[in-house]
Amino acid sequence: MSHKRIPKRRAAMAAGGVVALGAAAILLPNANASQDGGSSDDAAAAPRTLKAADASDLAARLASLLGDSFAGSYYDSGARQLVVNVVPGDNNQVVVQAEKAGAKVREVDNSMGELRGGAQTLKAEAGIPGTAWAIDPRTNKILVTADSTVTGDRWDRLESTVDGLGSGMATVRKSAGTFKTFASGGDAIFGGGARCSLGFNVTAGDGSPAFLTAGHCGVAADQWSDAQGGQPIATVDQAVFPGEGDFALVRYDDPATEAPSEVDLGDQTLPISGAAEAAVGQEVFRMGSTTGLADGQVLGLDATVNYPEGTVTGLIQTDVCAEPGDSGGSLFTRDGLAIGLTSGGSGDCTVGGETFFQPVTTALAAVGATLGGEDGGAGAGDAGGAGAGAGEEGDAGGAGDAGDGGAGAGDKGDKGDTGDAGDAGDGAPVGGGDGSGLTG
Repeated sequence: MSHKRIPKRRAAMAAGGVVALGAAAILLPNANASQDGGSSDDAAAAPRTLKAADASDLAARLASLLGDSFAGSYYDSGARQLVVNVVPGDNNQVVVQAEKAGAKVREVDNSMGELRGGAQTLKAEAGIPGTAWAIDPRTNKILVTADSTVTGDRWDRLESTVDGLGSGMATVRKSAGTFKTFASGGDAIFGGGARCSLGFNVTAGDGSPAFLTAGHCGVAADQWSDAQGGQPIATVDQAVFPGEGDFALVRYDDPATEAPSEVDLGDQTLPISGAAEAAVGQEVFRMGSTTGLADGQVLGLDATVNYPEGTVTGLIQTDVCAEPGDSGGSLFTRDGLAIGLTSGGSGDCTVGGETFFQPVTTALAAVGATLGGEDGGAGAGDAGGAGAGAGEEGDAGGAGDAGDGGAGAGDKGDKGDTGDAGDAGDGAPVGGGDGSGLTG
């Protein structure tokens, strides 16, 4: 592995500790782009330009404000705008409210209640191994995916169930690969003959150092090592798989272990300032022990995946590639926000495919942990709480003091000097200036 040990066994592994593939080419130094938006009354009603994390926070607030009129949202990365779907009704005031809040409003046919009802029907009538579904706010439909094992009677059953939902409610597409979890024998963190990837270092509820990884890794072995055939360094505390998630909390056996809140990109590290909810359309990056660094975008939320081992709900669907051994690895944003843990999917990093991720916010809340080095919450900024959005990232104190531990894991040169970047207003920067920017 590429991480180093601080003397006296006081160092932990950094998340995604493998050689980065094209890190400098993929993570560009533009994370400090600030949010635009005029202050005049005219500009207040126009869609605001937002970072994805801010758009996710605004979407959560609008979902509560709009109630039954809210029909999902997504992030338009090109325009840097939040698009909110609303079901037209007698009260046009909801549209005005959403526009005043800075969103671009789009009227659609299917309500969230109807779409969620359709997803429940799929779960009850078509819970077939090799299938997955998630609500796609860009099409205002349920996106149903079937892998290469779904054929014959099982395909007919799936197609019949989708048709029964009614016209305009769902679409079905075939995947060339097979849905599977991405654990295998090999490199990175090892346990019981399996290889997985470390997701994010965290602090457990009692203050002890730990890390998050995939739940199917946690149920595969109780103890994990950082070297093949090496002595265990961490023990599984909690694991969920299958069921309502795919996550595990693994405690370091040495209570003096330092667990820096960062992702190891191989030749440099990216400080992680907090956790945030994913947004459909958002750009994301994945780090894993087999394939290194990969990027893509979020395709759907609250996804259900029917693995051979059982059904897992509440996942993030993406077009980011992954391969065996990448399980548990970190999904994050270019400005240092933790988003997810690699669960599974189909395809590989040659032909592409679908990959599903466990939301970090949900995992943190379930195990009672916070991201390493944080005080009082997993969310960036003032959002607080384990799963809160990254609403006020500038207040995170983000990369502020990371020089003493956050970015300094492995004593990587002078890159720990991120303190001056903390007040940039965009959380932990990925590029430029003082601090641990990835500038190539």
